[in-house]
Amino acid sequence: MVNKSLKYNLTHIITLTIVGILICLIAIGTILLFWPQNDIDNKIKVNIPKGATLVQITDLLAEKSIVTNKNMFITATRLMGRSNKIPAGIFALKNAKNNYRIVKQLVQGNPEMIKVTLLEGWTISKVTEVISDSINLSSEILSSLCYDEHFINELGLEAKSLEGYLYPDTYLFLESEKDPKEILKQIVSEFQGVFNENLRERAEQIGLTVNEVLTIASIIEGEAIFDSERAIIAAVYRNRLKKRMLLQADPTIQYIIKDGPRRLRLSDLKIDSPYNTYLYRGLPPGPISNPGKASILAVLYPDDNNYLFFVARGDGYHTFTTTIEEHNQAKREFQKVRRLASQG
Repeated sequence: MVNKSLKYNLTHIITLTIVGILICLIAIGTILLFWPQNDIDNKIKVNIPKGATLVQITDLLAEKSIVTNKNMFITATRLMGRSNKIPAGIFALKNAKNNYRIVKQLVQGNPEMIKVTLLEGWTISKVTEVISDSINLSSEILSSLCYDEHFINELGLEAKSLEGYLYPDTYLFLESEKDPKEILKQIVSEFQGVFNENLRERAEQIGLTVNEVLTIASIIEGEAIFDSERAIIAAVYRNRLKKRMLLQADPTIQYIIKDGPRRLRLSDLKIDSPYNTYLYRGLPPGPISNPGKASILAVLYPDDNNYLFFVARGDGYHTFTTTIEEHNQAKREFQKVRRLASQG
């Protein structure tokens, strides 16, 4: 009986000891997690740089007066298993009154993002200007990278510039992201995802390189307003190329004049440039803007027609014709519309 009683007491003591230790640990953990830091009610932004260690992050928080006891914060973060889980970015912390709230907002909260929208038909100049204004980056540096052959090769592109490869879309960039290379990589990566293996195979089937597809698509982007006409215009250029006719595409002239876009003059058509499709046969050296997917698909899957000419109607649409006589008549009709508009 004595042995049984002794065993019972020992078991009871051990159990109580373990429970006591667990209670102490829970209490310590609770104290660490909910240890009050600076009593901040307002939203405070904090910038966590890439590769920052827990100690460096803690120092940043202390500099912002978010954390008043650095050791408590470091220990609490490690206790939560989050010492290597805090991402880079600019975070807006709100009601960050204790370690638990601070860590949770840093790990689970979304970093501040900047939305940048790039439109179809924009050139490198316009794209870099908009990015520069939105993210406060040097447009000169961005533009220089767009023509940097080494950087372009790093992106896996066979091109002389990024004209045509800056895919028009809406992008979200970290507010803390100030690396122009990373910005451009993200945009080009989007293009590479859109112009996938299936589209590359289709380009090969119709005898065009990716650069040639983008070149024609960029011209279509400058001509078409309505999607329904893109494939028709693509067919016109295909037909003219097959007959070795000059493309005579006005958007290529807009690309080389310094004060465009504007109404073209006869003198503009005489500018000596490889982009002048009124002087040089075939395609220009490269894209003249950054086309969207609709124009790219129009080039890859053009309409089946025999049209060789088209002229604006004045309502955003075009008149398509097969002979020069029909084309001249269509031009005369458009001149009437233009005169009536100027008189009204």
